[in-house]
Order: sequence, then C-alpha cells, then structure tokens
Amino acid sequence: VQLQASGGGLVQPGGSLDLSCAASGSIFSIGAMGWYRQAPGKQRELVAAITSDGRANYVDSVKGRFTISRDNARNTVSLQMSSLKPEDTAVYYCNANIRRIGGFREYDYWGQGTLVTVSS
Repeated sequence: VQLQASGGGLVQPGGSLDLSCAASGSIFSIGAMGWYRQAPGKQRELVAAITSDGRANYVDSVKGRFTISRDNARNTVSLQMSSLKPEDTAVYYCNANIRRIGGFREYDYWGQGTLVTVSS
C-alpha cells in the first residue's frame, strides 16, 4: 500500500492551489483520510481530515479557505486551498487509515510530502 501526493508548488499570496493524493495497493478499506503540514522549524500539524462518510474538520487557521474532499471509488483525497498566505508555506503530507486485504485492522499510511510555497 502506498500514498502518492501531488500538486504542490509556488503560488503568490492570495492565490489557490490544489493537492491530490491517491492510495494504491492491496486495499480492503480506507477510514479517515487527511492532510498534515510541517513548516520549517515547526511540528507537523493536522490541517484537515475527512471521515469515510464525508465529515470534515479543519484547523482553525484554514477554515473558510481550504476544502478537503475524497473520492471513495478512486481512493483519493484532495485539498483545495485558496486565499493562501505566506504562513501556509510548508511540506504537506497526506495520511490515510487503511485496512489491507487480508488484514484485521487499519494502519496509518503517509504520502511522501509535497512542498507548498506561498511567496511573492
């Protein structure tokens, strides 16, 4: 099982960027999925998470600006980011709780990280 993230890049303040993450491999089911970020010199923080039935929650600093969504048929999770600020600059990681085929419980899986830089 692996998670493959894509979509990072350089964007000006006030701009928008979309991140996407696809899970692949011997997947039986996927529970919660989410996006974390880690800025230089800071701890990794949860940005947004979404349950298998579509309930989402966000860290206060991105509420109203970011939208998380998922496609259960394609095993993907996306993060639409708008009104980006310099303080959103970080490496963004996707995360998913995945039960493998033949397994009995969910395990935590991480994508490789994608850099988002918000700068003029």
